Amino acid sequence: MQGSSSQKRKRLDLVPSTGSLTDPERVLYNVIRSKKDMGIWTRDMKRETNLPDNVVNKALKLLQAKKLIKEVVNIQNKGRKHYMAAEFEPSKEITGGDWYSEGNLDVDFINLVKDLCLKHIMRQKVATLDGILEWSKKSGVFAVEFTTQQIEEILRALVLDDEIVEVKSTGFGDFASVPVGRVCYRCTSKGGSKGEPKAGAMASIPCGVCPRISSCTPDGIISPRTCAYYQKWLDF
Repeated sequence: MQGSSSQKRKRLDLVPSTGSLTDPERVLYNVIRSKKDMGIWTRDMKRETNLPDNVVNKALKLLQAKKLIKEVVNIQNKGRKHYMAAEFEPSKEITGGDWYSEGNLDVDFINLVKDLCLKHIMRQKVATLDGILEWSKKSGVFAVEFTTQQIEEILRALVLDDEIVEVKSTGFGDFASVPVGRVCYRCTSKGGSKGEPKAGAMASIPCGVCPRISSCTPDGIISPRTCAYYQKWLDF
């Protein structure tokens, strides 16, 4: 029982004292605090409180001066003034997550992640999305933990930059560790131009665009051994 009471006191200590607030300040603060890490736009708080504009504006200034609320940047609409209680940190939906810093796209960080992912793909020769995501978590290189969507965005950017290509595994050679038909990534000649392994003709391997790749096996009816396109690619 004593431990439970202690934890309850700690939680209460996190809630700022509002005893010195005027009625309009308290009403406004309660509305803002109820939105937690999502905060609220000034127009919405005026609608929810039914307070006049001048009263809301004055109360916001006083609440900020008392360090009970803070203005935050909402990347969805930077032109809107957005507020939340000082005890909360903005959600990623508001801040944009790790790709943003102080409301602006963190280009330097994104370029760093792209460069490190590219070097990882160069070392591996062939890499899958899941493999890159797992590497990013276990390598200790990054101070943040990325989501699948974020790694997908990085890979898509590298494809658009012509640094890597998206292909499907053939199960042979560099693809031996990747199941046949699985989407994976490898460097283009451009991506391997700095003394790193080059993709060369492998980047244009016909298996990468073959609609029957999932049915292709070494000893099957559909097989690299009997594929005219694969043979032409080998001759190339």
